[in-house]
Amino acid sequence: MLPATSKLCAAISYRHLRNMTGLRRQAAVTISQELSKLARRGSGPSAWISQVRRRSSLLSSRLEEKPFSEMEMSYIKQGEEALQKSLSILGDQDGWKTETVAGNGDKVLSKVLPDVGKVFRLEVVVDQPLDAVYSELVDNMEQMGDWNPNVKEVKILQKIGKDTVITHEKAAATPGNIVGPRDFVSVRCSKRRGSTCVLAGMSTTHGAMPEQEGFIRAENGPTCMILRPLSGSPSQTKLIWLLSIDLKGWLPKTIINQVLSQTQVDFANHLRERLARTVAVNC
Repeated sequence: MLPATSKLCAAISYRHLRNMTGLRRQAAVTISQELSKLARRGSGPSAWISQVRRRSSLLSSRLEEKPFSEMEMSYIKQGEEALQKSLSILGDQDGWKTETVAGNGDKVLSKVLPDVGKVFRLEVVVDQPLDAVYSELVDNMEQMGDWNPNVKEVKILQKIGKDTVITHEKAAATPGNIVGPRDFVSVRCSKRRGSTCVLAGMSTTHGAMPEQEGFIRAENGPTCMILRPLSGSPSQTKLIWLLSIDLKGWLPKTIINQVLSQTQVDFANHLRERLARTVAVNC
């Protein structure tokens, strides 16, 4: 090893790694390892000095990134757990029973899970490309109350990175006020990989939104939507929505099942109408 390189590597190992943790330590270790490799190859001073400068610049840029707090990491983890559990439920094809089949082919299925309760699965085809559907459900989620009568309001309480948000949703009263005012605080995780999008979520708590007077704090999750282009027709989108909700309060199961399955069918129709109006305005 070249003497100068050996001293530099030792300096980094001792002075900089001794008290570093997390991202700082990882980046510094990478620099030290690269210097050692260059030294073993016998690179001259000009070569490895330029490498040090380049790596140091990379380290500085990384240190400027805002790290997630412990609370933010817990929300990210909740979102990931909701996503994985939802996909696991949808991946099990056994035990699903048909609740509703509409004339346009929309259908709702259900099954009972020991640790979750009754879950509902909506399967529909939307005559709009995936990007349009994704934009409406993710980028414009706070506007959902404008087009979905079952939703009174959706408000983003906190954004964490590019994939995770905490939301507060107020459900609109059902006809005849069969189900009284409910609200939800949810962590939502959106993942887009190639031509498939997964939007997952589950109930959580947030300091900015304690229980509200006049609302029963219901719970949802795990829940998710899967979006992908319809096979052979990229201008259409196949949407699968897993719904799992505990409305709380004293409600007969027959009423709950009827309300939830109808809510899914209504959602698909309202989404189609919204997308059709958006396309007409943009044309």
